[in-house]
Amino acid sequence: MRSWIVVCAILLIQALCAFFFVSDIILGILGIYIRPLAWQTREYLEIGAAIGLLLGLFLGGVAFYRTMRDRHIAEEKLRRASGVFMELLEERFADWGLTAAERDVALFAIKGMSTQEIAALRSTSEGTVKAQTNAIYRKAGVSGRPQLLSLFIEDLIDGQLQRPHPSVAKAS
Repeated sequence: MRSWIVVCAILLIQALCAFFFVSDIILGILGIYIRPLAWQTREYLEIGAAIGLLLGLFLGGVAFYRTMRDRHIAEEKLRRASGVFMELLEERFADWGLTAAERDVALFAIKGMSTQEIAALRSTSEGTVKAQTNAIYRKAGVSGRPQLLSLFIEDLIDGQLQRPHPSVAKAS
């Protein structure tokens, strides 16, 4: 809460500084002259404006640093989750006794690729892919792609991705 007050105060100072400089320029362009400020007052305003700009620069740097740090943390969490998800896939595929070809097809199907796309990637016919997907569904005990995908979504919801990735655990 306190940091937001500081941020708002710095933004207010910057807004006042901008108003001071811009209004002075616009009034000069329009030929509107107001009673000149005492040189000391003007100097204080300019010093305040410079301080406001420096505080804004500092605040921007802090915000940039925090953003980059948070981005790195999010990318690391995603990398870990991806690794654990792949482990989960391999575990399930092994439990179901899928062949190497069926594993490839199952992975492509889970990624949302169509039968045509899978056939093109694997350089096989659509009939072969359909036969392999039917074998996958039978071995997994599901009736189609949505149910196959829901098995993994349930594992994710049940917290299967909470365990650390082995490479992360070794690094700790």
